[in-house]
Amino acid sequence: MQLNELTTRETTSETTSKTTSETIEKEAWQALENSILYYQGRPVGTLAAYDPSVEALNYDQCFIRDFVSSALIFLIKGKTNIVKNFLEETLKLQPKEKALDAYKPGRGLIPASFKVVTINGEEHLEADFGEHAIARVTPVDSCLWWLILLRAYVVATNDYTLAYQPEFQTGIRLIMEICLANRFDMYPTLLVPDGACMIDRRMGIYGHPLEIQVLFFAALRVARELLICQGNQDIVEAIDNRLPLLCGHIRKHYWIDLNRLNAIYRFKSEEYGKTAVNLFNIYADSLPYYELDKWLPKKGGYFAGNVGPSQLDTRFFTLGNLMAVICDLSTEEQSQAIMNLIEKRWDDLVGDMPMKICFPALENEEYRVVTGCDPKNIPWSYHNAGSWPVLMWMLAAAAVKTNKTGMARKAIEIAKARLSEDEWPEYYDGKKGRLIGKQARKYQTWTIAGYLLGKELIDNPDFLPLVSFDKLPPETISRACEFEVGSIDSLMNL
Repeated sequence: MQLNELTTRETTSETTSKTTSETIEKEAWQALENSILYYQGRPVGTLAAYDPSVEALNYDQCFIRDFVSSALIFLIKGKTNIVKNFLEETLKLQPKEKALDAYKPGRGLIPASFKVVTINGEEHLEADFGEHAIARVTPVDSCLWWLILLRAYVVATNDYTLAYQPEFQTGIRLIMEICLANRFDMYPTLLVPDGACMIDRRMGIYGHPLEIQVLFFAALRVARELLICQGNQDIVEAIDNRLPLLCGHIRKHYWIDLNRLNAIYRFKSEEYGKTAVNLFNIYADSLPYYELDKWLPKKGGYFAGNVGPSQLDTRFFTLGNLMAVICDLSTEEQSQAIMNLIEKRWDDLVGDMPMKICFPALENEEYRVVTGCDPKNIPWSYHNAGSWPVLMWMLAAAAVKTNKTGMARKAIEIAKARLSEDEWPEYYDGKKGRLIGKQARKYQTWTIAGYLLGKELIDNPDFLPLVSFDKLPPETISRACEFEVGSIDSLMNL
């Protein structure tokens, strides 16, 4: 009798959980549909947030990076027209002519966002390249995400004709030209200012932040797949040269585990010439060794947030590390180490709301100096180690890639328990993500899409190729692995 009662209770609990999950999913889809932005009668994107209770500011615009999450779930569900319309319309906003005016966007840039405006009864799209943004930050990641989404559309629809259209070929080429241009820099990474990516406020990521380098790597692979060689031989050759350089550079110089930490701990400084081992002149005393020694698991590791002259930013940045796993920038061993780290440091990185954008937070005097006393980026809030549910889909994709789906399921269950009740906030505050973000928008579209997409990727792993790639060609892997940490010649001539 007791066994029967227990079985009945378990069955009832499972049924209730399934019903709750279906209800939340239905609510999420309705909220996503409400956010769709229309232009001349056609769906062209999604609003950043649909929260009528507060002033819209720029949340009534479609952001390129934000829409990627929505676009991927639309592609999975066969709603391909909105993604195609988005790609076509944003491509039209890309500047095609050279401009020497410092206040005009450079040729090849994709805007950070756009909105629909009506002038004399006619609808137009108005782009924002950062000239209206807080602190006037210009996006570097928009054109990289745009390329990643273009490939996802091609993979989902098998419609190569879109990417092969002359205007799309020109668009891809212009993005590559601006990324591969000659510059005051002699490393394979992209040198960018603070605020160039998802972290669009001052957070000490000026230089070569991991997020941009990983997206750059993925964008190079996309362009190599989609560019027709005829007429683009110079760009294709440049991509073939840059890919192994970038791959080897990130895998060697950005990687942190206990072995690497020990090597850096014994670095000599002020080395000169080709035989230098401490290539970036990192001072061991600048690293928080005792905290890292306690925090790093024996079988865990991750990519540093930034590497440059006398700089090794040891903060864990989630988007860059997860995307490195997804797009095969990390080796299989590194990918497993990253996922092991997340698993072992679950309370720090996931806590009560998946998941931290970075860890740890900048606090006290460091917070004041690095962020400029930014009231939105107070410790454990917003970009300063706040928790962002949109990152769930990247965790899910990385988990599928590394056969650790149990982690992602656990994270989605944690989120499911709160997101609907909290009205789908943009981000959460606190060390464990228990507080709804102080200035977080409700019904944030990429929060909604991140939940739906994460769940879909776990339930249907066959959709992973939308954002993942085949393994790098053996010759590229070989060249990347030949890279010598201490040799500037190998860096320049690999």
